[in-house]
Amino acid sequence: MTFRLTALTDSAPPPLTRRLTWLASDPDGTPLGTAVLGLFTSPGQAHLSSLTLNVHPAERRRGVGSALLSAAAAAAGEDGRRGLLSPAVEGSPGDAFLTARGFERALVLVYARLDLTVPAAPPALDEAPLHPGYRLVSWLGSCPAEWLATFTVSRTAMDDMPMGDTDFGLVAWDEARVLAAAKAVADRGELLHTVAAVEESTGTIVGFTELVLPADRSGDAQHYGTGVLPAHRRRGLARVMKAEAVRWARTEQPAITGLLTDTAHNNTGMITVNRALGYRTTYRSAEFRLPLPS
Repeated sequence: MTFRLTALTDSAPPPLTRRLTWLASDPDGTPLGTAVLGLFTSPGQAHLSSLTLNVHPAERRRGVGSALLSAAAAAAGEDGRRGLLSPAVEGSPGDAFLTARGFERALVLVYARLDLTVPAAPPALDEAPLHPGYRLVSWLGSCPAEWLATFTVSRTAMDDMPMGDTDFGLVAWDEARVLAAAKAVADRGELLHTVAAVEESTGTIVGFTELVLPADRSGDAQHYGTGVLPAHRRRGLARVMKAEAVRWARTEQPAITGLLTDTAHNNTGMITVNRALGYRTTYRSAEFRLPLPS
């Protein structure tokens, strides 16, 4: 059977990313699948691209996925990218598809969920003591001006997070990017909640955790980044910040029924924090990487 690929226009690209999109369809216009290629524009990631590829289950095994992949990989190569990342749940058809086409398993992510419909865990697990010399602050939406400079510096806490063999590069954060990321969440109608740890002696933010609530403020919310600057680790700050985010969701957002998080499988410290707070593994996903010819 024949089909055609149509390039689509991206009307709302995310910050620091260009996106190319293709639609595969039958001659009569019936959609079969899509491919979205992300071309990162941040200086530390200009070598990298990402692919989200979907084919309707009833239309698989007729070459649609391969054609979409070929178009995306060619575009990424022409743009000078040296790698193409694409996710797939372990053991899924996507896993088999990417493996068969030369993608390498570069990183395994553990997905977990905290069920907020059951009673809170005992205080020893649900609340963590705050290490002396620190205090917590929190805000909704964009970072307040008084914290913006030091919060931006704290984002470098994510620079050494485990990324396997993805060749992920460094995400360069400045104040403009911090504000743009918060605006992107708000533009979707979602709510960004941030908890930060402040070192009292310097008045600077040394760690943070972010939670994003869906537009209707119901169902499951999604954890975004959690990080602590190296000099302040091993003091329980990640656990106490995340515990505060859990407490806030339980007490201030009654329609939120669960919290979702994902962590690199070898990030044992964060996995330990999540388990202590009651998160339970739901599935594992792999980030696959396809090297592209230079």
